[in-house]
Amino acid sequence: MIEHKVRVFRSTEQLPRSAELAWKIAEVAADLVAVPSDVTDMVINRIIDNAGVAAASLARPPVVAARDQALRHAPASGRAGATVFGLAASTRLSPEWAAWANGVAVRELDFHDTYLAADYSHPGDNIPPILAVAQQLGAQRGLGGAELVRGIATGYEIQVALVTGICLHAHKIDHIAHLGPSAAAGIGTLLGLPVETIYQAIGQALHTTTATRQSRKGTISSWKAYAPAFAGKIAVEAVDRALRGEGAPAPIYEGADGVIAQILDGPDAGYVVSLPAAGEAKRGILDTYTKEHSAEYQSQALIDLARRLGPAIGDFARVASIVLHTSHHTHYVIGSGAGDPQKYDPLATRETLDHSIPYIFAVALQDRDWHHERSYARERATRPDTVDLWQKITTVEDEEWTRRYHSPDPAEKAFGGRVVVTFTDGSTLTDEIAVADAHPLGARPFGRAEYITKFRRLAEGVIPTAEQDRFLEVATRLPDLRPDELAGLTLTPTPPLAASGTEGIF
Repeated sequence: MIEHKVRVFRSTEQLPRSAELAWKIAEVAADLVAVPSDVTDMVINRIIDNAGVAAASLARPPVVAARDQALRHAPASGRAGATVFGLAASTRLSPEWAAWANGVAVRELDFHDTYLAADYSHPGDNIPPILAVAQQLGAQRGLGGAELVRGIATGYEIQVALVTGICLHAHKIDHIAHLGPSAAAGIGTLLGLPVETIYQAIGQALHTTTATRQSRKGTISSWKAYAPAFAGKIAVEAVDRALRGEGAPAPIYEGADGVIAQILDGPDAGYVVSLPAAGEAKRGILDTYTKEHSAEYQSQALIDLARRLGPAIGDFARVASIVLHTSHHTHYVIGSGAGDPQKYDPLATRETLDHSIPYIFAVALQDRDWHHERSYARERATRPDTVDLWQKITTVEDEEWTRRYHSPDPAEKAFGGRVVVTFTDGSTLTDEIAVADAHPLGARPFGRAEYITKFRRLAEGVIPTAEQDRFLEVATRLPDLRPDELAGLTLTPTPPLAASGTEGIF
């Protein structure tokens, strides 16, 4: 890996294009190195993971609306089009809109993979736009499963590099600002584009996906699911424009009025972004991890801890208070440190509740389980004994847990915390957990069998078993798929879904 130092350049300073971060990212994307077998296996796992989560969300209103919008956009003449989860495989749509619909389906339940470092991310959000472009141009350009794997590996690599090196959330900028460039880079790799073209697409994608974090603060709406899908859609459009010879603002990161100087740490800022050297394999996906539970990743370990603690507490009426000692991120993003009264509101939206660790911990304690639908049901959130327990739960930042959250050592890096339960008689119960059970270093790490089990559980009752079997057979052959087989990477209920009948502009 090469550590690239990134800083702001005054307008009077000369910054060679080859020294710009966007150019260096483009060089990595244009380097068509072989994909290691363990990376290929993980790409397959994440395609399976995305599909299962999408299947479970097909009937949810945000997903229905996104699918309705996509159905209004047929592929251009002479193009194959891309598939959309829930529709017949023969129904093909324009790739940017397929990426949009599939991106919303994948993101809606907050249930796919994650990578946490200087910033947050869900790297699996790279897959829908890269896959949509592969389906659109696969037969025309001779792109099969091997090229798709290579493109997805790049998307993950760039996502991990940017999230590790550049913090967005400290400036209240949403993490999709890292997703636009990574998805554009992944599409560039898929298509085998030259550095110049990928560079222009990255600049455009970054410029148009820099938005505030209000989507994850206060009253959190369905836009939380739409935002990453929007970044994927924008990435497809950016690559299309770059292919037509259109340019981007430059230098997009380092310019005097660029992202770093005007939106992030300011004109005196400096960052270090580590990227693979020429010829070096892209292994970033192996640093990411999926979710066993449908909630914000920083709650995963604490859900497992709550399931373990529930039996020890027994009678929840005895609880006087519960304090979670955890990292800065957990305390301020999903904990009481956020200062959001909505995180304690029984009538809050599902999107708000899945960013409320006091709510999540209360339900997981009582139910000793977590379910992507039941745990968020209105009757569950308003149950009096749950509301009573929920209001007794707070978080505090613990410097040691913050340090471990940011540790570069994978064996020490932690996303959990320590819980102190104080009972009405003054006695206490203390326990802690570092990583989720499903984490690679957890009690029950996810492998292919666990990904398939999760997929089956989420698809049950939505996707016929025969269709599940067909999809898994195609997905597990991913690196060997012919261009005409890429359309098989979708899921169709029986009967296939159709437009809901709602009306908009399209």
